[in-house]
Amino acid sequence: MKPFLLALLIGAASAFAFAPVGLWPLMPLALAALCELVWRSKSLKQSLAVGWGFGLGQFVVGLNWIATAFTYQAAMPAWLGWVAVVLLSLYLAVYPALAAGLAWRFKGEERAALLLALAGAWPLTEYLRGTMFTGFPWNPVAAAGVDVTRLLVPTIGTYGASAAVVALGGCLWMMARKNPIPLIAYLPVALPLILFGGAASWGPSDANGQIRVVQPNIGQEDKWRDGFSEEAARRLAVLSMKPAGQRPRLLLWPEAAITDPLEDARTDEHQALAQFERTRAAALVGPGEYLLTGGLAVFSKDGHWVDGAANSIFVLGQGGRVVGRYDKAHLVPYGEYLPMRPVLSAIGLSRLAPGDIDFASGPGPRTIDLGDPWGKVGFQLCYEIIFSGQVVDRRNRPDFIFNPSNDAWFGRWGPPQHLAQAQLRAAEEGIPVIRSTPTGISAVIGASGKVETALPWRTAGVIDDRLPLSARPTLFARFGNIIPLLLGFALLLSGIVLGRTRR
Repeated sequence: MKPFLLALLIGAASAFAFAPVGLWPLMPLALAALCELVWRSKSLKQSLAVGWGFGLGQFVVGLNWIATAFTYQAAMPAWLGWVAVVLLSLYLAVYPALAAGLAWRFKGEERAALLLALAGAWPLTEYLRGTMFTGFPWNPVAAAGVDVTRLLVPTIGTYGASAAVVALGGCLWMMARKNPIPLIAYLPVALPLILFGGAASWGPSDANGQIRVVQPNIGQEDKWRDGFSEEAARRLAVLSMKPAGQRPRLLLWPEAAITDPLEDARTDEHQALAQFERTRAAALVGPGEYLLTGGLAVFSKDGHWVDGAANSIFVLGQGGRVVGRYDKAHLVPYGEYLPMRPVLSAIGLSRLAPGDIDFASGPGPRTIDLGDPWGKVGFQLCYEIIFSGQVVDRRNRPDFIFNPSNDAWFGRWGPPQHLAQAQLRAAEEGIPVIRSTPTGISAVIGASGKVETALPWRTAGVIDDRLPLSARPTLFARFGNIIPLLLGFALLLSGIVLGRTRR
């Protein structure tokens, strides 16, 4: 079998290491096989093709949930979703190809040099994937086996943990070549990182105030349907109330839980309708309580025409008072704005989410102080949580992060993958993450990255829990992605030196 096709199959198999399948040992085994294929490559071109095939297989299988999103766009055929998955994967696979090419280029005659170079190049290329062209760092290698890798990320971050997984795969490859020395050398390095990282993320055993996370089980097929807003409001209200009229102290609703604008700068009539929506939602909170909900803000310079909109999180107090608002900063192409709108609109393509107005991006992470007993809350809307090192305001560290999302159009594979990446962010920062989604998976994630409580996919329900306390700032929280980048460069340089020394 040609190396490219073999790499394609191995990459496809490695995708089953991610959630929801979760066969995480497949990842280091697949990376071990990738090392062998790169080692056998006869040229730089062949090694690039091997890395590209590996990435293509992994992304096409792992990102299959993107195709599901297209089934909710009536203007486009469903099969176009798979075309989008393949096209996106063709681009994303460039980054594993670069890592494989660098490893081959500097390996010399020494297998250990290839191991070091690949382990060093991988976090660097994953970082590039998360930053280039707005970035799409979905499913880093560290997201496979998150209950293990979350112990590493407080120290070396997600990209550094990916390097550790690649290095483990390389060690297995060398063991298969009857050379156990790399694995023996790997363990004294990895174990202190796990122990130190885990300890850095463990918070105190007690907890803050009472919260209620609401999951109404409203599917994408119903969410924007004409006349459904009343039924949605009813479901949210029923789930938000406790027996005998008792109220939870802090309510947390999903992204765009309220589909009509909660702030509208147009006419008096539009502003009155927005006030009605806020008042109706806030009727569920009492004195000193808050509702945190996803909603829309509409902008208008002249008070009549819409100039733009924001996908937002509103902090509502009693009577519908707006305590604060966070506008999503990292918008989803084709979901929240249409790139090259004049061209794509002319050929019949439109956004996957309803609406002709593109959302405007907000200024970035924001922290709002809710006072006792919850403290400061930071916000990340939907897939913003996947961007390592970009989820908190470093100048005003929050006590917890609220991450409402709408995973209802991401099929069966998207929601658990999204949850795994939220776990990595919690562990990196030492800050609990609270997720509320319309169809699941909603969860309370502790500061160590462990899921404390969760609601299953496609289930209506609530989570009543105490808000976990944050931990001390982790090493990653202090220095950010400079740590995994330095680690990557150090490993790559070590591979280069070893390869040239033994040449």
